[in-house]
Amino acid sequence: YGLLYLTDELLKLNGIELTGKTVAVSGAGNVAIYAIQKAQQLGAKVVTCSDSTGWIYDPEGIDVELLKEVKEVKRARLTEYAAARKSAEYHEKKNGEHGVWSVKCDIALPCATQNELDLDDAKQLVANGVKAVCEGANMPTTLEATQYFQNNGVWFICGKASNAGGVATSALEMSQNSERLSWTFEEVDAKLHDIMNEIFKQCDTAAKEYGLEGNYMAGANIAGFLKVAEAMKAQGCV
Repeated sequence: YGLLYLTDELLKLNGIELTGKTVAVSGAGNVAIYAIQKAQQLGAKVVTCSDSTGWIYDPEGIDVELLKEVKEVKRARLTEYAAARKSAEYHEKKNGEHGVWSVKCDIALPCATQNELDLDDAKQLVANGVKAVCEGANMPTTLEATQYFQNNGVWFICGKASNAGGVATSALEMSQNSERLSWTFEEVDAKLHDIMNEIFKQCDTAAKEYGLEGNYMAGANIAGFLKVAEAMKAQGCV
């Protein structure tokens, strides 16, 4: 959910609505499934997902409940998703191919594994008009692909910012435990939403202050470094 809250904030800041946009997502685990769910709750249409053996293109939009049934209940492959849904196309993975990134989309959310989006994928996405790439996995985009996005006007958010929702929610759990509190799902979700919006704003502000406006990866690195540096100063470490 945090990934989508940050992505939504990025788009809004740049005058674009997530509603009505086409989204490509990789993966079919916890991050991918709930990124797909939240994206569609926010009005986007997610048309891809993938696992270790293949990937799905569903032009009518991924059926989240069916995907959950296949991956969380049956623990099966995506071939079962395709077999149960007429609109879905299943593509078996080939060596070196990351097929989800060949699909025309406005937003790409890599949510599977490290280095899953390489330079060739980035070129394909740019050619197809992608506007934003936000990482849901840990370092899924290669450095060459990242630079290609930045050099071609694509908004890119690195995982240390866009994938911070898990750590943020863990911190909320720790707060509840230490204060003997019990928040509802809606309260935790609202707090996560605020945290992700604030993370994006810090990235944006840091990039602007250091003459790198629009470079959200630099903004995330700078904002993260400054937060640690200020904490060290406050503790008398430096």
